[in-house]
Amino acid sequence: MTTSASRPAALAATAGCLVMVAFQLSLAAGAPFGRAAWGGSHPGQLPADLRVSSAFAVAVWAVAALVLARRAGLTSVPPDGFARVATWVLGGLVLLGALANFASPSGWERYLWGPFAVLLAILCFAAARRRRAN
Repeated sequence: MTTSASRPAALAATAGCLVMVAFQLSLAAGAPFGRAAWGGSHPGQLPADLRVSSAFAVAVWAVAALVLARRAGLTSVPPDGFARVATWVLGGLVLLGALANFASPSGWERYLWGPFAVLLAILCFAAARRRRAN
């Protein structure tokens, strides 16, 4: 079923994924945001292994943004059928990530990234409901 909120939801979810790309890229580059990521146990800059993990996360979030951009009708790749299924899966994975954030000892993850992930999951589910990305 197509809803009138599907395209705006897909656009907002794309923007949310791009926020995550920027955040993870800053972590990979050495920005001192360690308390806000990966459990929050590293004040300042992340150690090398987690910086590599953040670099990998950049790629994952960039693909997620591309999938959601397809659902918003901004691009023609990947194929729409794949993007629709991938958007449902992404919504579920982001919701699981929200649970991890809420369980984190990091206040940043509990109070910023947890709610952010719940909102992003809701947007993904709304975007997935769109029949065709046009």
